[in-house]
This record gives sequence, structure tokens and C-alpha cells, in this order.
Amino acid sequence: MSITLLTQNTKLKKTSKALDLRVFNFGIPAYKSASGKLTCPMADGCVKFCYAKKGAYIWSNVQPAFEKRYELSKTDDFVNKMHDEIVKKKPDYVRVHDSGDYYSKKYLNKWIDIAILFPEVKFYSYTNMVQMFLDTDLPSNFDVIFSDSGKQKYLIDPLKHRHTKIFAIHADLADAGYTDATSVDLYATKWFNKTNKVGLVFH
Repeated sequence: MSITLLTQNTKLKKTSKALDLRVFNFGIPAYKSASGKLTCPMADGCVKFCYAKKGAYIWSNVQPAFEKRYELSKTDDFVNKMHDEIVKKKPDYVRVHDSGDYYSKKYLNKWIDIAILFPEVKFYSYTNMVQMFLDTDLPSNFDVIFSDSGKQKYLIDPLKHRHTKIFAIHADLADAGYTDATSVDLYATKWFNKTNKVGLVFH
């Protein structure tokens, strides 16, 4: 099965250009797969405005690639395939999931194994899987940003946990004291944002 595992969506292309870095993303189907399996098990309010359920993400020539990556992610060979892709693409940063989420602990552990293999590469994710990450020790090159619109948002301590909040306009985001990561994705991460408050303007 030939498939490109690491790609660049429009935002990450802009981020790469703005910061002169190589930033790639890995995506699986948003919310659920074609077979009906949930790929975002703890998604809630975010489903209605999920950008990965519209635009280029739903083009007929794009959807099959997400499905193939999802199927590969369930196999024992996934870590090896990602190893080869990272060696080939040489990213500085990898956003795990511009679409989809950690659908199981076994799957998360595969990404942890990948991050350990590449300590020089930084990995990050936005996620609704709050409890899963609270129960997991991550390597130092792996950062996670909790979504405040998932089913487990009640577990987020805004003073302790890096988290996102969606705003209607940039002025409201600034007034609330959040760092704007709407255009430059890496501004959401611990390497560029020393606060726990990540703001995104709905688009």
C-alpha cells in the first residue's frame, strides 16, 4: 500500500514559511472512518465546526488517503512506516492529527515510540482525549494541547494544562489573554508559547 504519511495542509505551509521550519502533519478521518469506527471518540461540540469535515478535507481524491493512513495506523508495521517517512521528509515538527484523534491507548503508544526514535523532532497534537493523556507520561519532545470543546473538557485545569479556546474574533482572544495560534500553528506549543492559554479564531 503506497501512501504519503506526512503532508502539509495550508496552515502548516504558512507556519513553515513564517518560521523557516519544516512542519508536517499526519491525519486520519475526522470523527469517524468510512466503516463507522470513531476516530475522535471524545469529540463533542467541536464536531459542528470541525474544519477537517469541510473544504479540501472532503474532496473525493483526499478522503481515501485519510482512510488508508487510518488503516495503516492500526497495524503492527505503523511505527516502522512512520520511521521511514520521517527519515525521508526530515521534519523539524510533526503535528499528529490535523484530522482525527488518538482513538486508542495502543495507537497513542505507537506515536510515543515514534517520538522516542526521533528525539531531535518535536511532535504535538490538539486532542479531546484528556484522561488518556493525564494517565500517560510523554517524552520531552511531545506536546499536547487539550481542546475545551470535547466530552472530557471538565478534566482540564486551565491553570495547569495547555488548552485551546475558540473565539469569534481576534479582539476577544486578545482581551481574554490567550496566545493567538490561528495562523501560525506552532504558537500553540510549549516551544513557542510559555502560557497554557491557546486561542483560535473560528474559521
